[in-house]
Amino acid sequence: MPQMMAPGGARRRRTMNEINMVPFIDVMLVLLIIFMVTAPLITTGVVDLPSVGVSKARPLSVVELIVGTDGKLRLKVDGKADAQPLTLAQLSERVKRAQGVDAKTPVVISADRNVKYEAVVEVMNRLQKAGVQRVGLSVKQGS
Repeated sequence: MPQMMAPGGARRRRTMNEINMVPFIDVMLVLLIIFMVTAPLITTGVVDLPSVGVSKARPLSVVELIVGTDGKLRLKVDGKADAQPLTLAQLSERVKRAQGVDAKTPVVISADRNVKYEAVVEVMNRLQKAGVQRVGLSVKQGS
């Protein structure tokens, strides 16, 4: 008696619905060992941070721009403060006038620690657009 065959002449197999986890675990263990061996060999990068330096000679004339906690700007030329506060619109014109003919007169920005960072950056941006060449930030020595 001949055997009954499925149409098409091939026997049907059941498909396997399970994933074989053994090769997956083997690959993961090999990767873990590779990372454990190479991790101590990786060198950490060194970042050189800027430091505060001391100039050899104090400039003859200094324009100091003070940013207050209230957001108002004040101008101080050679230690003498202007009585009236400035606005951002007046900033470039007043600083240029305070510098006089020497465009290389340094402008130092002083701000309280409670002033928003964006206010100081906006002042620096305005000075850069006005063509002020030497702009510095005032730092407090010590704690």
